[in-house]
Amino acid sequence: MRKHVKDRCLGILNVLEEAHGELIDLIEKGDAANAADTLSQCQQGAVTVGEAIEASEGEGTEEVHLLEEYCEAVWQLSEELNGGRALSLRDAVEKLSLILKGVSEGIMNRIPTQREVVFLPYKASMWDSLESVWKKISGDPAVTAIVVPIPYFDKNPDGTVREMHYELDLFPEHVPVTDYRSYDPEEKHPEAIYIHNPYDEANHVTTIHPDYYSSRLKNLTDELIYIPYFFLQEIDPDDQQTVRAFEHFITVPGVMNAHRVIVQSEAWRKAYIDVMTRYTGEKTRSYWEHKIEAGKSPKIERLEEMMKSDISLPDDWLSVISKPDGKRKKMIFYNTVVTAMLANREAMIEKICRVLEVFKENAGEVALLWRPHPLMEATIASMTPELSDKYRKIVDSYRREGWGIYDDSPDLDRALVVSDAYYGDLSSVVWLFKETGKPVMIQNCDV
Repeated sequence: MRKHVKDRCLGILNVLEEAHGELIDLIEKGDAANAADTLSQCQQGAVTVGEAIEASEGEGTEEVHLLEEYCEAVWQLSEELNGGRALSLRDAVEKLSLILKGVSEGIMNRIPTQREVVFLPYKASMWDSLESVWKKISGDPAVTAIVVPIPYFDKNPDGTVREMHYELDLFPEHVPVTDYRSYDPEEKHPEAIYIHNPYDEANHVTTIHPDYYSSRLKNLTDELIYIPYFFLQEIDPDDQQTVRAFEHFITVPGVMNAHRVIVQSEAWRKAYIDVMTRYTGEKTRSYWEHKIEAGKSPKIERLEEMMKSDISLPDDWLSVISKPDGKRKKMIFYNTVVTAMLANREAMIEKICRVLEVFKENAGEVALLWRPHPLMEATIASMTPELSDKYRKIVDSYRREGWGIYDDSPDLDRALVVSDAYYGDLSSVVWLFKETGKPVMIQNCDV
């Protein structure tokens, strides 16, 4: 039986027990009319609990038999009240309480508790921020873990939404996914919901569907849990200048609304606590200390797992990587991100062109794997639309010529593991790549 159903049943039984006390008072006062009405409500409450148990556990449970006995006893008591023997029925009411005690003990001890935990990723490429948690939870026989990818929309420069994206088919084959149109969290009321998008309506480039804003989800579950989709450089939490530079990652709706926030390290936990305390007042510090937890990033856990695995590469990748003599070229992971594009605009467009030209000239010895940020095109269209055509032409030309790899797949870790070195913008991907122990070089658009 689902935990929230158990809690609701036990709550109804507690209300019935309170009604028994009122019933005794009414009987002893000779108020047969109100006593009969109370008995009718007790019977309806017992039926509601019995139906919930049968819906969850099927027919024939001991608890349902006890509830049937309870309803029979209520009916007999009602008949005796109608016969005018109200003052002699205290023992009968106490019998009702004894039956309910057996039902409560059965629900708590004989009926196993089943929790439903739902994961609500929106981009398949960010699933790595939740996958290791999902794997651990899926291994618990007392938990039903459900992955429900949710839709998101690109935004226009004026903040209105454009086309909807739904990446249900892009998730790994080993992850069973459920279409969001067939799962209603309001109806199901899962015991826990995991999210990795904390922005609600505050993102200027994309927005998830409003039905999945954290401000709404927090009311549809016992526990809303936010795990960031990014992995950041470790921080000195006492370096306030650096901490303030990251505040925009921290003071977001998901952190405010979640019941639990799990960050990548103890240092980041302290930074989150300090920022949110400054944001909401010193009296709230203990609240944030209780709410924000430190744990190993699921992104690191998945990367470590991938590094131990044999990775098969697509044929078009192999044709780029392989030399004529069958030897493998060195592969460079080229990463371009939205923050660098927005900061440098036309200069970054020119930089990308120069980088691609250099690698094209050396394609016989070095393979380039270009993986732009998954939201690069959407960001340019929303924030710098004047660059959209130029950027699109660069991408189209690169893909058409085929001398390098263009990786827009959902699997970031595959690129991290198979590449020999990193070149590109400073971003959270850099700190992930450094975990592989391979060299990193940051590009400068002015060089």
